[in-house]
Amino acid sequence: MKVMVDLCIIPLGVGVSLSPYIAACKPILDSAGLSWELHAYGTLIEGEWDAVFSAIKACHEAIHAMGAPRITTTLKVGTRTDRDQSIADKVSSVENKW
Repeated sequence: MKVMVDLCIIPLGVGVSLSPYIAACKPILDSAGLSWELHAYGTLIEGEWDAVFSAIKACHEAIHAMGAPRITTTLKVGTRTDRDQSIADKVSSVENKW
């Protein structure tokens, strides 16, 4: 099943600069072959359910390995079975109504 996820990972106990920890997820998402887009407060990811959630788990593991003792993550998850729709499709649908 295809899924779109809005992922916000927040490492705790590592100070105020989180960008190195978030950047560690880029190679994980790339190697999983997922489509993703970084935004100011998270990352949009699309792909097959198992691949997306496996990559999220790998991100947690990588960030813990960097020394983060705790991580809090917020997910928004969407699926649909009536048609194939990408992140770009969803954005275009709104922009076409401007």
